[in-house]
Amino acid sequence: MKLRHNPASPYVRKVMVVAHELGLAGRIELLNTAVSPVEVNATLAAENPLMKIPALVTDDGQVLFDSPVICEYLDNLSGGGKVFPSAGKARWTALRQQALGDGILDALILCRYEIAARPEDKRFAGWTDGQMKKAHQGLAALEREDLSGPRTIGAITAGCTLGYLDFRFPNDGWRQRHPKLAEWYRGVEALPSMQATKPPAS
Repeated sequence: MKLRHNPASPYVRKVMVVAHELGLAGRIELLNTAVSPVEVNATLAAENPLMKIPALVTDDGQVLFDSPVICEYLDNLSGGGKVFPSAGKARWTALRQQALGDGILDALILCRYEIAARPEDKRFAGWTDGQMKKAHQGLAALEREDLSGPRTIGAITAGCTLGYLDFRFPNDGWRQRHPKLAEWYRGVEALPSMQATKPPAS
């Protein structure tokens, strides 16, 4: 398998955490891929017309995107029901938690683009404030979730979300606002799968 990869992407990290948890990381070849909200990557576009990462080329040549689809594919490849509960309330809880974490990440990345990609005199503070409000509301909801127990796709996504917040917004102060989440994350960030997929220091 080949994975379009960038170590700074929290969605790529989610896929790789799942791969490590399932014992599949050694079967994935990482293809370092640059993406931009304003520039075309023709090589990536040939595989994923949305020009987003991650994108996975399976051993039989099928291209899968985005991270929820790839993660579920890997779960099925390992026998199924490991990080994606197979049915019932546990499945819907895990999928809801994944959607919540992904939604927080969507808002944070839009803020990141506004700050990093626009000249300072062209930034729209109202846009950034609105996206951060969504992210903070999402974090408050995540604080109320039960993330204990087996490491489902919901818990994995939550861990990668908090890791991205530390990586790109280190002064956000989310630990002071959400002590229960902070306590949970202390254990999660020490996991081998999380340590192996940490974003670059700079």
